Amino acid sequence: MTEQPPNVMRRWAQTAEVVRATRKTSEKAATVAAYLGSLEDHDLGIAAVFLSGRPWPAHDGRVTGLGWRAIGAAAEAVAGFADGALALVYDRSSDLGTAVGELLTQAGHAPTGAPLTLGDVSAAFDDLARTSVREAKATIFADLLRRADPLTARYVTAILSGELRIGLREGLLEQAIARAFGAAPTAVSWAGMLTGDIGHTARLARHGTLDSARLSLFHPLTSMLASPVVDEAEALRRLEPPLWVEDKYDGIRAQLHIQGGQVRIFSRDLKDITRGFPDVVAAAQGLTWEGILDGEILAWRDGAALPFLQLQQRIGRVRPSKAVLDATPVIYVAFDALALGDGSLPPEPLLLEPLRERRRRLEALDLPSTPGFGLSVLVNAADEAELKRIFDAAQARGNEGLMLKDPDSRYTPGRRGYAWLKLKKALTTLDCVVVGVEVGHGRRHGVLSDYTFAVIDDRPGAGESELVTVGKAYTGLTDAEIVDMTRWFEAHTVQRFGRYRKVEPTVVVEIAFDVVHASSRHKSGYALRFPRIVRIRDDKGPAEADRLSTVAALHERLQAAGRYGVLTDGTMGR
Repeated sequence: MTEQPPNVMRRWAQTAEVVRATRKTSEKAATVAAYLGSLEDHDLGIAAVFLSGRPWPAHDGRVTGLGWRAIGAAAEAVAGFADGALALVYDRSSDLGTAVGELLTQAGHAPTGAPLTLGDVSAAFDDLARTSVREAKATIFADLLRRADPLTARYVTAILSGELRIGLREGLLEQAIARAFGAAPTAVSWAGMLTGDIGHTARLARHGTLDSARLSLFHPLTSMLASPVVDEAEALRRLEPPLWVEDKYDGIRAQLHIQGGQVRIFSRDLKDITRGFPDVVAAAQGLTWEGILDGEILAWRDGAALPFLQLQQRIGRVRPSKAVLDATPVIYVAFDALALGDGSLPPEPLLLEPLRERRRRLEALDLPSTPGFGLSVLVNAADEAELKRIFDAAQARGNEGLMLKDPDSRYTPGRRGYAWLKLKKALTTLDCVVVGVEVGHGRRHGVLSDYTFAVIDDRPGAGESELVTVGKAYTGLTDAEIVDMTRWFEAHTVQRFGRYRKVEPTVVVEIAFDVVHASSRHKSGYALRFPRIVRIRDDKGPAEADRLSTVAALHERLQAAGRYGVLTDGTMGR
């Protein structure tokens, strides 16, 4: 095979393929370091960003706007196959990039024209973001595929779709950059955190100027993550008491940036969601301070939080109508300050300050008296009994559980350590019947891992043993159990609908969940929040599954107990 110039996209794809096939992290880092070190500055920035699994840097809010259907149509046109061919290939892998590569391989596709360079692919991504016409987008993507061999096409698609699964986590990519240019890994990590641009960070590392990186507002930082713990005892083994405790709110994690009268809101996955929450923007525009807050957007009415199901009506809406805004008002509840200033100087980064200092600065903003804003309730827990009491109270208020924090911890974007913990427990369990299964994604491609489950409808007039769905779960079983159950479900499939199989309703599973919501999505009228499979009930038949009346009674009891209400406790702006 002829060696490709470093800036040719196939060389990048070959590197990614080697990384994907390598298990040892040290070898992954060495492979990436050698490749990055061979590139010129402009290509270095592009290659590093692509290796992060994105078309653009993390802070860049652009989207390609190229949906599954357009990708499929373009790939089928280039391969010369009929409509629907990609879907058939996709069912085998559950990976869009792999499916596109396999389709072109089946067609015997050979690239035409000049070899694709990193710059060509980057420019095409820019064109996709600028173009609003779907047909034009499909043409741009098809042109990329024509110039790409199947391997390159696979990885171009993976980057575009955000599904680059090669086992190169962010920290490992930073290590590779440090190794390539003789920089300190901590300096690379800090610069990447401040700039939100791993490509720019790589160039700074090459030129020995990582210390010139500066925090820039309106470029979202990756969120600090919490590690899960199963109970209060484990939490106290992980963190020294007394530890700081906050409710884990059932809303949308959101980062708020304010400077010079401009307000931007970013989701946990770094998407700009500002236009979807004009009420939060309006509330923030009158503030006199500048900076970045970490917090949660909650559906909120009359001093109480509304169920997350109602907040979902706001998610994904670019310009919500007045009717939607009136139906689901929201509030921004802050729990951390990442940068703050008074407007006379640029906001000061607070990431390296201990949480107790960040909280002090946050409380000085007096958010409880600011309409549309709130401040998370913070309490101390010294022992297991006290922590359990706090958890029970939080669950009764309708929240997911608790966040447990070390008051001396720094804010470490994108890292999941033990400075922050999350404690969640199932509300109860129900025995449900599996009525449908679906092919999984990622490492569970090719197996049936997504289970739709139901309870027995015992309402007057319902047919004997009629089942009505209450949810879908895809976690809880081991890989071995999923493989065994896949064989069973394949042999007991009643109907196929693409990736979904309707199956004989004979398998009973025990389902744990956190909340019951009223829902029009299911025929039962209810939906379980955060369902997960506890075990397969081989000892039970479908006639022994729980009844819909049990679900309804649980929902009514939770409502009567104020399960969906959150007391303001003086922390919510009026």
